[in-house]
Amino acid sequence: MSTNHRFPCTACGADLRFEAGQERLICDHCATTEEIGHASAPAIRELDFKAALNAALPAQEMEETRVSHCPNCAAEVTFDTRTHAAECPFCATPVVTDTGAHRHIKPRGVLPFALDEKSARKAMTDWLGSLWFAPNGLQDYARKGRALSGVYVPYWTFDADTASRYTGERGTVYYETRTVLRDGKRERQQVAKIRWSPARGRVARLFDDVLVLASRSLPKGFTDALEPWDLSALEPYRPEYLAGFRAEGYTVALEEGYEEARAHMARVIERDVKFDIGGDRQRIHDIETSVKDVTFKHILLPVWLAAYKYRGRSYRFVVNGRTGRVQGERPYSAWKIAFAVLLGLIIAGALGYLYGLEQGAF
Repeated sequence: MSTNHRFPCTACGADLRFEAGQERLICDHCATTEEIGHASAPAIRELDFKAALNAALPAQEMEETRVSHCPNCAAEVTFDTRTHAAECPFCATPVVTDTGAHRHIKPRGVLPFALDEKSARKAMTDWLGSLWFAPNGLQDYARKGRALSGVYVPYWTFDADTASRYTGERGTVYYETRTVLRDGKRERQQVAKIRWSPARGRVARLFDDVLVLASRSLPKGFTDALEPWDLSALEPYRPEYLAGFRAEGYTVALEEGYEEARAHMARVIERDVKFDIGGDRQRIHDIETSVKDVTFKHILLPVWLAAYKYRGRSYRFVVNGRTGRVQGERPYSAWKIAFAVLLGLIIAGALGYLYGLEQGAF
């Protein structure tokens, strides 16, 4: 299966693009619109994890895309058949597209863009404006610079049914009264003690849509800070939602993504165990967890990207394509920092002088 989809305008023949925040495609040349129908869209269903590991997924769950591999940040971004050179949207590195095919698991769901480029740019410049130490030149450059790139970033989601057996100890806090000698006087003090008793039991949890980033192109701290994502608004994957946007191919393998999901599950299970032990304090000696019915899906989430090279340095900013939440590399202006330090010294000196006047030192 190939994903080189085009949606020509019925009026002028130009390519339609998905209009963010609207359930329709639009032509930038003649403003013709075309609604996206949902009558034939299949429901989003999970895929069997074991079948995927054994390369036994049905053929219709796989697809081939033409991707460009960025030599700087290792991003793999899809391009249409007419593009032969482009700039990486993640780091602004000029790249030449690779005409080879990349075969991977087809996305099952997509969260469509709700913010257009203009709204995303405003969110980014407002965020930069809130950073007092950011260089004014970079703020102006970002405000007037080239358009942001809309990219669908790949994620895995995992579902699992878990049952855990544990052993540990429950701690109960009690107090003993002691008499101590202080300043020649005897005082009674309450001293906290903990009484430990053995504990064992079972906990169970059904995990739904544990989200794992399937890309290495952006710092995980950036993408984690874009959460939360409203996964309940996921739409079944349709190429119309990608019209006019780019989609990054996943570079985190399914097995690796599952390991990260299991680490998240383990932390939640440990919290459940502590709650089940109860008491004032808890000690966990051992947790044995069985996992069954593991399913997954490959989904695409919308991110607006800005990568600028300003005075020899690269800056990257990401905007949640649904909420407008912004994260990025915080730039600093040496002049602003120096001015703030100088101003602080002046204020401190003035306060010291006034204090000296009050004390009669001058």
